[in-house]
Amino acid sequence: MGVIGMLPMIADQFQVDITEAGWVVSFFALAIAISGPTMPLLFSRMNRKTTMLLVLGVFILGSLVSATTSNFTILLLSRVIQGLLHPVYVSLAFTVAASSVSKEEAPKAVSKIFVGVSAGMVLGVPVTSLIASETSLSMAMLFFATVSAVVFVATLLFVPSLPVSEKISYGAQVSVLKKSAMWLSIAGVILMNGAVFGVYSYLAEYLESVTRMSWNMISFMLFLYGAANIVGNLAAGKLLTKHAFKTVAAFPFALGAVYIVFILLGHQGLPMAFLILLWGIVAGIGANINQYWITSAAPEAPEFANGLFLTSANLGVTTGTAVCAMFITGIGLQYVVLGGIVFSIISIVTIFIRRFMHNPAYQHAK
Repeated sequence: MGVIGMLPMIADQFQVDITEAGWVVSFFALAIAISGPTMPLLFSRMNRKTTMLLVLGVFILGSLVSATTSNFTILLLSRVIQGLLHPVYVSLAFTVAASSVSKEEAPKAVSKIFVGVSAGMVLGVPVTSLIASETSLSMAMLFFATVSAVVFVATLLFVPSLPVSEKISYGAQVSVLKKSAMWLSIAGVILMNGAVFGVYSYLAEYLESVTRMSWNMISFMLFLYGAANIVGNLAAGKLLTKHAFKTVAAFPFALGAVYIVFILLGHQGLPMAFLILLWGIVAGIGANINQYWITSAAPEAPEFANGLFLTSANLGVTTGTAVCAMFITGIGLQYVVLGGIVFSIISIVTIFIRRFMHNPAYQHAK
């Protein structure tokens, strides 16, 4: 996701407009959405450590290609290839984390992967934005390659061999798609994630053009947003444990309220800093909500449900980025949040339909 902070520079270097530069985010997310339920299963017979090393190797090569190409199409192709393998690494990260501790401690270990995603946002987006602004876009891409190389070496040295003892049954898991709750959950996650990332994809450009911030300040704002995500991740665990549905139902309302304030105060620097902090916390809670909303619809098939979560979340990124781009083109960058508000409103409908249809009283009446 580090490229989010570099979209204006990508647009300048490759001579495309900002909405086309957004394709490096949306195409990457679309590739993840396509491969989420299937690619992890295709690699299911391979030793998990070997698979992780293979995927990291592709990440390294992809970043090197991105750093050296002057062709926008090649840049997009590199992103797509990495996106196709992204779900493989994420699903294995959950598996390796869970297997590294006792069964009782596995949920805590897996939750750290979620915090890791937010921590990656904290470092990846602002650091690469800063590197690109102070040196060059190519150096920022080389930073991606370097980080992947470090993880490759760490995996090689510290992750034990993890051969697969039995083949994963795909047929039994795919049957959860017969449940209406699953389809409503998928729609809800697409909309909720689209509401967040459709706007966030253009945050750097928004802060530059509307709020009139310097690039150093923009980097700090991106860092602030990512740090707030971690706070939201930690808060979401407690909220979902005690008040699951209330937390899910409140999320789109809270996000919509933040976006309304964006419209009113988006041109003012200090209020925007506080608003981005609040937005980051809400979005961090939303990330956990998305995973919970889908896996709670199919507790009997957690692996497949996690694949569907990745697919749905990244379809949300793709559609959200595209729809918000339409608002930018049609009425201006300052109104990009209207796309997020529309997605939030529709997500409310899917949340309450699922709640109503799967309420015990409704099921008894049927």
